[in-house]
Amino acid sequence: MKEYSLVEIAKLLGGSVIGEESTRIARVSSLSNAQPGDICFIQDTKYQKAIAACQASAYVLSAKNAALTHLPRIIVDHPYAYFAKVSALLNTPIKPPLGIAASAIVDVSARIPASCSIAALAVIGTNVVLGENVVIGSGCVIENNVTIADNSRLEANVTIKHHCVIGQNCHLFSGAVIGSDGFGYAEESGIWLKIPQVGRVVLHDNVDVGANTTIDRGALDDTIIEEGVKLDNLIQIGHNCVIGAHTVIAGCTGIAGSAKIGKHCKIGGAAMILGHLEITDHVTISPGSMITRSLLVADTYTALMPFQSHKNWLNTAAKIRHLESLSDKIKSLEKDIALLKSNS
Repeated sequence: MKEYSLVEIAKLLGGSVIGEESTRIARVSSLSNAQPGDICFIQDTKYQKAIAACQASAYVLSAKNAALTHLPRIIVDHPYAYFAKVSALLNTPIKPPLGIAASAIVDVSARIPASCSIAALAVIGTNVVLGENVVIGSGCVIENNVTIADNSRLEANVTIKHHCVIGQNCHLFSGAVIGSDGFGYAEESGIWLKIPQVGRVVLHDNVDVGANTTIDRGALDDTIIEEGVKLDNLIQIGHNCVIGAHTVIAGCTGIAGSAKIGKHCKIGGAAMILGHLEITDHVTISPGSMITRSLLVADTYTALMPFQSHKNWLNTAAKIRHLESLSDKIKSLEKDIALLKSNS
């Protein structure tokens, strides 16, 4: 187990130490479960009671909250982000063995540097090109003409379909499928004809793709996931979508084909975004919202009906169906009132 003193952590990650600099830290923890040797972060004064009962050895907090504890602490501008860095420092991933496992199937045309790790039962197709330090987990399938850049990691059972491109420092979690056919069909005489999906999926650098998330290849042009995008588990991204840099999308979200999402957006879980829409930069979409039109002004958008008992919901839904006629009646009454005022 790795241990660092507070002063060592501050030298590596920044921040200023108040209190005993030699305090040793081995783990990150929540306030409720902390033990000696742990470090916790404090984001808000509402946790003051929890701090009093906490057994952590040290804390990460902002200057305005520095007086919440007299125990050793590291003062930073953004405690939550700093805590993530401390966690990464203390929990470095286990390095897999270098080389190609005996049970892996690798085409002779594939270019695989000696610094890569290819786990058991992985399949790597023709003309695949891997960068330095790429990790391919067990059971992964990398089809022909795929490129994966330096330091990217695929967990077990990831599938990368043909001709897709994965940038540097990407992390794809188990079950992710990159580059399956988009949902494209043309109707003729009552029969659906499949439209060949000939585009690619291109992931730029530093993209994370959660477990069982699917990103469809483009019908003609590419589906593009720009730099620093973070995708949660069980997300569906349709063909020809563009997801702007540093956007974060929570689980169970569905984005239909040809939607264009801006940079630095935050999309809550189970949101639905219809196809061919454009969402500008710095938009926040609340969980569960259905977005049916383009959002061209940066703001927070919510499209929810608060939950009710089923009986009350049916009553509300019935009233919603009559809103148009009620609106017409109100307009008529407004005209009658205006006429009465003019006559008087």
